[in-house]
Amino acid sequence: MAKGAVIGIGEVPSGRFPERTALEAALQAAREAIVDSGIDKSEIDVVMPCGALFSREFNTSLGVGRLVEELGLLGTAGTNVQVFAGGSSGTVMLQVASGLISAGLARNVLCVHSDQLGTGVDKTQGIDLFATVGMSNEWEIPFGVNFSAIAGLITNRYMHETGTTPEQVAAVCVSMREWAKLNPHAMYRGPLTVEDVLNSKMLATPIHAFESNMLADGAAAMVISAPDTAPDKTDTPVYLLGASGRTTHYTLAAEADMARFSYATAAQEAFAMAGLSPADVQLAQIYDSYPVFVLIALEEVGLIPRGEAGAFVAAGHTQPGGKLPMTTNGGMLSQGHTGAGGGFAIMVETIRQLMGKAGDRQVDATFAVETATGGTYMDAHVAVLGNQRP
Repeated sequence: MAKGAVIGIGEVPSGRFPERTALEAALQAAREAIVDSGIDKSEIDVVMPCGALFSREFNTSLGVGRLVEELGLLGTAGTNVQVFAGGSSGTVMLQVASGLISAGLARNVLCVHSDQLGTGVDKTQGIDLFATVGMSNEWEIPFGVNFSAIAGLITNRYMHETGTTPEQVAAVCVSMREWAKLNPHAMYRGPLTVEDVLNSKMLATPIHAFESNMLADGAAAMVISAPDTAPDKTDTPVYLLGASGRTTHYTLAAEADMARFSYATAAQEAFAMAGLSPADVQLAQIYDSYPVFVLIALEEVGLIPRGEAGAFVAAGHTQPGGKLPMTTNGGMLSQGHTGAGGGFAIMVETIRQLMGKAGDRQVDATFAVETATGGTYMDAHVAVLGNQRP
């Protein structure tokens, strides 16, 4: 039984847009999602903005109803509530919205993310923010730990356990770029090779500059409704069939297995809820803040045997025309990292593909699996979605 149905999506291009405010981007994405849903905006009774990182003032305004007023929903929207779980926010928001609808507490929920990390903060502020956010002031920050260092630790451990090579890790970035070339919303669309990646500046051994996500401005939105009535509103509903997750740490030192996390447990529960298995999916939309997390998730979710994901990606199987299309918007490594919007954009792309609205990068898929993680990889979330109910 489907838990919720997405009936509309919207998105603005990611990149550096100093002339476009975060509010403007949010409203554009929201309007696109409402129009795409086929419902009148007065039918939206819950507005659910995601947390924004670039501005405390803008973030607070979202939490206290700015979008409700700007969208002309005063007196019709019953609830405005902010949801934030870092990079997992899009997946968690879909679950929360579906729960409200299943409980009869909402009919149509509008979820919106907007952030301006590319131009809303200066370069030093952006780097400082992502060098320390989500890390322990007692046990990590004083010792020089930052996001790239954490990714380096995890990548080293995964390579040690599996024998994956630097070339295979770099191939993830190439796969993302091949999809981004087809995505007009992507920040980076130029050619990229494994050699380019490995010849870029070293950030934290073995992570190179081109293996790191780039901060960007961006916004996206989705409208969630009841599964039973969704076909009456749109010809292309996408159903949330199963979802699960595990939160395993705040400080990375508390993570029991940094080369696996808890994707396996989350995936088993999500697929069981959906009544499907990994063999049933034709599309893998995998969270990609750094390439190692793609390889870990592919294996732990059950799509590729342990230790073989690097070779699978390097062989081109996840690129356009490959046997397992993966992260088809280009991910954070090429579309750009918009804070919590990196994962939100991957969720929107999952829905876009299942709706058949992906244009030049459209793949043939009935069921998809999507993964997400937030903070310093504090959690592992897995969602199973489809354009039909099994």
